[in-house]
Amino acid sequence: MASRHLARSIAMQSLFEWDFRMSDEGANGAALPEGEDIASIVERNKQEFGPGLEEEYGFVDRIVGGTIEHLPKLDAIIEQAAPAWPIDQITAVDRAVLRLGLYELLFGNRDEVPPKVAINEAIELAKAFGGESSGKFVNGVLGTVYREIGEPGKEYPTREELAKKKQEEEEVAEKENKKEEEVKN
Repeated sequence: MASRHLARSIAMQSLFEWDFRMSDEGANGAALPEGEDIASIVERNKQEFGPGLEEEYGFVDRIVGGTIEHLPKLDAIIEQAAPAWPIDQITAVDRAVLRLGLYELLFGNRDEVPPKVAINEAIELAKAFGGESSGKFVNGVLGTVYREIGEPGKEYPTREELAKKKQEEEEVAEKENKKEEEVKN
């Protein structure tokens, strides 16, 4: 397993554990034990799952810290991209993968992690740790966001522009149909 992939795996597992333990479903709603926070969870997971991976510890800290820092924005984007799935109804694993993948996609260093790599890595994490349809779900949500933001250097129409273009095409087609009917009469 490549070291960056393993680093993302550690980050995702840390986010999952933090989210689970902070939620009502984990620890019967009890808060984290005193002195334990996301940083201590990450540190413990790096030691347990990433010995010999010290060169990637900074990457793990950066993506977990960035994900937590942007959590409200990330959750709002997830809810917008998957409106049928309120954030609290998404499984904890899928939620952790989506948050991490979105952080890398939207706020990460694109030179370090290109958008398509961020998406592919998130899909692989979802397949490895999530349920049967997790990979497809994560792909759908991240793909929707990616299409919305577009690829740097490429011009993509917004939803509004696409809707306007479709409406204009329908109006032109309607006028052509009227002209054909007039010619027939």
